[in-house]
Amino acid sequence: MIHKFLTTVAASAMMTGMAWADYSLTILHTNDFHARFEPISKYDSGCSAEDNTEGKCFGGSARLVSAVNAARARSNNSILVDGGDQFQGTLFYTYYKGKLAAEMMNKMGYDGMTVGNHEFDDGPEVLRGFMDAVNFPVLMSNADFSGEDLLKDKLLKSTIIERGGEKIGMIGLTPQDTDELASPGENVIFTDPVAAVQGEVDKLTAEGVNKIIVLSHSGYSVDKRVAAETTGVDVIVGGHSNTLLSNTAENAEGPYPTMVGNTAIVSAYAYSKFLGELNVTFDDAGNIISASGEPLLMDASVAEDEATVARIAEAAKPLDEIRNRVVAETAAEIIGVREECRMMECAMGNLIADAMLDRVRDQGIEIAIQNGGGIRASIDAGPVTMGEVLTVLPFQNTLSTFFVSGQTIVDALENGASQMEEGAGRFPQVAGISFVVTPSAAVGSRISDVMVGGAPIDVTKEYGVVSNNYVRNGGDGYKMFRDATNVYDFGPDLADVTAEFIAKNAPYTPYKDGRITVK
Repeated sequence: MIHKFLTTVAASAMMTGMAWADYSLTILHTNDFHARFEPISKYDSGCSAEDNTEGKCFGGSARLVSAVNAARARSNNSILVDGGDQFQGTLFYTYYKGKLAAEMMNKMGYDGMTVGNHEFDDGPEVLRGFMDAVNFPVLMSNADFSGEDLLKDKLLKSTIIERGGEKIGMIGLTPQDTDELASPGENVIFTDPVAAVQGEVDKLTAEGVNKIIVLSHSGYSVDKRVAAETTGVDVIVGGHSNTLLSNTAENAEGPYPTMVGNTAIVSAYAYSKFLGELNVTFDDAGNIISASGEPLLMDASVAEDEATVARIAEAAKPLDEIRNRVVAETAAEIIGVREECRMMECAMGNLIADAMLDRVRDQGIEIAIQNGGGIRASIDAGPVTMGEVLTVLPFQNTLSTFFVSGQTIVDALENGASQMEEGAGRFPQVAGISFVVTPSAAVGSRISDVMVGGAPIDVTKEYGVVSNNYVRNGGDGYKMFRDATNVYDFGPDLADVTAEFIAKNAPYTPYKDGRITVK
């Protein structure tokens, strides 16, 4: 009976032209998790227990555990990899640094990850602690870290794992400008990604490896360049740009996978909202015969693993200490009520915009814009707790820096003033810039007398702007910022930046200085 079955299979293989050595592999992948151990809302911020019960939340470690287990059960050969930036983004990282990320990744059985720029936010020391705690290789090819004692004997440029009797090579990539984005120290020198990848591909090929995956925390555009300018790379698992590649989602930036030559590029957005699932078949020479799949949405249809829910709840208990921690002092109440911040210059808006600009001014940034709707509360006079700051800024938004023309800035201000009569959240609170707004004028012509650094704005000049990632990506109608240049959306958390600014200027005295005039 067994002999007859094998004969039938062999005949079928001959009819379809399939070689005996064809090898299938499921690549499960995440990227830009940013410490979202708890479920998130549709806005990528915290999601309440009530909303989670009602099925309104996404992601979180407990859903990922269930989804990974189910995906493994569907595949004969699978690996689980990460495209970087496990670190930074919630109080879990503030408190645990990389320890909880290591615990959860070990629990899920990751096979490898690349270093993201945020893995360097607290220097090589915290990254080394994380690497010592995980049961899988951490990779970064495009840097010389031989002079950094904490990394040189632990961090790898590439590695080889085995699955189903086949060797799989993995190479790591991190942003070439990580030294500007994080704190890697002076002993880590970042290099061009194309040359670095090709060097590791050649090394792996010489060792007999013909299935090569790049774990790239370099962004979608760099991934496409690496695919086009190297040979021998089969799959690139992306990160850094929080790109959603999909064949079904309306907001996808490209197909899943995106094929550039013979290389398949995949990316699964961010914050544990999706688990990527790419099914690849290779021939005996290591060439891709087929590559298909789709990011799996981690919505309420994915049951949460109960043991993981309990562990995350336990890990969340000490965070109350952070919420109650006094971080600064203010000499008077900082007014952040919607009746002001969505209609006129408000003291809280000035504080937040000043804090944003102060943080990135040395990067050629001149203007800060914060949507009034992102300001959710006032702060009483006296000691300021981190919990109070998080109540004002609860959305876990990050600083975004970018460059646009003066005309685009004027257009953005017009958008901000376009729904004042409705008290819409798009009203702009600013720093480094002043303007006059006339609510009675027609929409599109309400802004006048725009000044930057004491001079009239030049509509043809390019200006550096800092905002939050929600606004930069088109939230509250700021779609004109989507086409900005030199964009970086993943700076520090806005609440942390604001808290640090208050502390630096303590006791902070709230003020208005006429930067916004309402006629």
